[in-house]
Amino acid sequence: MNRPARATAPNEAAALLHSFTNHLLYSLAKDQYSATPRDRFMSLAMTVRDRLIERWISTQQRYYKKDAKRVYYLSAEFLMGRALANNLINLGLYDVARDSMKMLNLDLADLLEQEVDAGLGNGGLGRLAACFLDSLATLDIPGYGYGIRYEFGMFDQEIKEGWQVEKPDEWLRLGNPWEMPRPEYGVPVRFGGTVEDRQENGHFNVHWTSAEQVVGMPYDTPIAGFGCNTVNTLRLWRARASTDFDLRYFNEGDYEKAVLDKNRSETISKVLYPSDLKMFGKELRLKQQYFFVACSLHDIVRRHLVAYPSLENFSDKVAIQLNDTHPAVAIPELLRIFVDEHGIPWERAWELTQHTFGYTNHTLLSEALETWPVELFQRLLPRHLTIIYEINRRFLRQVMNRFPYDEPRIARMSLIDDAGGKRIRMAYLAVVGSHSVNGVAALHTELLKADLLKDFNEMFPERFNNKTNGVTPRRWLLAANPLLADAITARIGEGWITHLDELQKLAPHADDPVFRDEVRGIKQRNKDQLARYIETENKIAVDRNSLFDVQVKRLHEYKRQLLNVLHVIALYLRVKKNPELALVPRTFVFGGKAAPAYSTAKLIIKLINSVAGVVNADPQVNEKLKVVFLANYRVSLAERIFPASDLSEQISTAGKEASGTGNMKFALNGALTIGTLDGANIEIRDEVAPENFFLFRMTAQQVSDLWKQGYRPRDHYEQNAELKGVLDLIWSGFFEPEHPDTFRPLVQSLLDQDPYMLLADFQSYVDCQARVSEAFLDKDRWTKMAILNIAKMGKFSSDRTIREYAGEIWRAAPVPL
Repeated sequence: MNRPARATAPNEAAALLHSFTNHLLYSLAKDQYSATPRDRFMSLAMTVRDRLIERWISTQQRYYKKDAKRVYYLSAEFLMGRALANNLINLGLYDVARDSMKMLNLDLADLLEQEVDAGLGNGGLGRLAACFLDSLATLDIPGYGYGIRYEFGMFDQEIKEGWQVEKPDEWLRLGNPWEMPRPEYGVPVRFGGTVEDRQENGHFNVHWTSAEQVVGMPYDTPIAGFGCNTVNTLRLWRARASTDFDLRYFNEGDYEKAVLDKNRSETISKVLYPSDLKMFGKELRLKQQYFFVACSLHDIVRRHLVAYPSLENFSDKVAIQLNDTHPAVAIPELLRIFVDEHGIPWERAWELTQHTFGYTNHTLLSEALETWPVELFQRLLPRHLTIIYEINRRFLRQVMNRFPYDEPRIARMSLIDDAGGKRIRMAYLAVVGSHSVNGVAALHTELLKADLLKDFNEMFPERFNNKTNGVTPRRWLLAANPLLADAITARIGEGWITHLDELQKLAPHADDPVFRDEVRGIKQRNKDQLARYIETENKIAVDRNSLFDVQVKRLHEYKRQLLNVLHVIALYLRVKKNPELALVPRTFVFGGKAAPAYSTAKLIIKLINSVAGVVNADPQVNEKLKVVFLANYRVSLAERIFPASDLSEQISTAGKEASGTGNMKFALNGALTIGTLDGANIEIRDEVAPENFFLFRMTAQQVSDLWKQGYRPRDHYEQNAELKGVLDLIWSGFFEPEHPDTFRPLVQSLLDQDPYMLLADFQSYVDCQARVSEAFLDKDRWTKMAILNIAKMGKFSSDRTIREYAGEIWRAAPVPL
């Protein structure tokens, strides 16, 4: 990141430099001769952390003194990325750090590159959680994130012979300067065992005797707000064995068995999303979910009882948000704590539980709604299974009272799916156990109410609400695109950084040719930087003046990276048939990881790379088209890509994407969107105006209607000559001649099922891309559209989203200094 220089007070730079050299010497035992670039990064990070800690401690004291209601955000993922630049910016120390490092002949940008991305998430859900933490702190809202301190993240993605290869993401190997271990707050977590009913002192009590116990060790990371004195906390849990090893086995010489329990226990926090194809993986995932939920709720209850004599006012002072279904087991766990550990009667405990929890749904794919076998719950969490059965019994009684004699409805709404081999429906549990259920875009919420959770909406209409996602402008514009951020500030002031709706003041400047030239020049410099990265990492020279057409996101069929590839092949065939064809030069950039067990997504990655190999090597074509797959897509790479992108591909099948946040980051950085009416695309298009958005084909309703009419994808293949040529070329083995059958499963699936309707949307998509090319040729028009996209992004700040959560769901007020 290269920010324009600003003047720094000499004493500020000197003080920071003094701290830096002290940490290098006393914390790392290094001097100027022995210090590595990584040492210098660590020293600067610890210097910044020092400046966070005093605010951090005073923030927590302020919350206690003000008797604040606290918000706890439970998430299996927190995709934080790098922290140093973000913390420097939020603390107002970026220019100070740059100038102080310059005194030592060090380049701050080089030190920033030494930081490893925190490997704590996979995609949009985890990055949303990170944006929310930034906004909670910036808005002075007492907020805490809770999750797992994964020793290994999702995975490091390498591309070998076009295939994705997964390698361990050892993000902690060189240490993490931002975390603070808190061993004094370790929490015992139990698994397995038996449940017994006992009579004690005239009362009927339930006892859970566990068979296995692990300890959750907390690690705290400070989360600084921008331009304020609030520093909130992200607390992550690491699993440790309750005893390191069995000395008896060790003394008998069985060293492996001596540490077996330790290794098995600590596997819980080893890796994000272990494969669940086998029962061991399923068991580990459930263990992970309960582990971090149990640790977090224990901690939340402990913190509450420090300030209050009882749990009677728990829901008045505590709000817990479930980020999707991964933490839904928190509902029976909190109920267990209330009933079993604190003797609260069931009815009052259930009332407190419901008033405490809110649930955010993140999917419209029914197959993505998490369920667990009853047998697995019985084995790992027998007490929670009895609680879930009791919740279900009481809930179904409510359903019967409300809808008498409606047996199909009762079966549909049961928390236990008897038809599916006795499985617990975690999304249903989350809905029943929460006072608020929200979607993350207007369309998503309406589809939840009308389809996926229709019965529950009819039962509890007051619970359902929408909270359209947002992104933090501090990371995704101020930090990621400093040249554009400074150009905006020069025109409208700095207010947009914390009130993003002030970007609308930019709209009149879209007609200013001087400002258009400035924005166009900034985009070109960002494209130059990304082109250099591509040349270094992929050994591909790209035309810096070409249209950078970008699709970076998790690899999934519904996101339709494959539709994008079909368009690339169509353009390739056009040029091969007519080498003199006037074609707007394009650089197609792809990036994203496929889940290790998701064979179709991995095959799509292989196809992208095989097409790239052919296109990029063909001199007849490669002056007009280039295809690039950027390996190991992550936050720090996204920060390079978004500012350099001309066109943002948001082409999911309408009705499948819950919201999307990449679409917001692209538009905030001046990329134009080609997309369907899906997720937050609809709201983005409404904000920027239809003429500044490239829309193609079917709506969610049209998709639904086509399925009901009987969709025959082969009809499109037979009736569209260009589409037929594209699919026939793939089928022929042209892109993988040594293994001609490689991509036939993709083609066969499209012709026989095409579940995400790529063939139905192909022609509309190709026609829309032609409109994109036409618009790109008119540089002034394109730049004006880009400026208007930036100017209309005010709604899509995570600050706005968090204000809505705080005011309408959590009832939590800011607690400023």
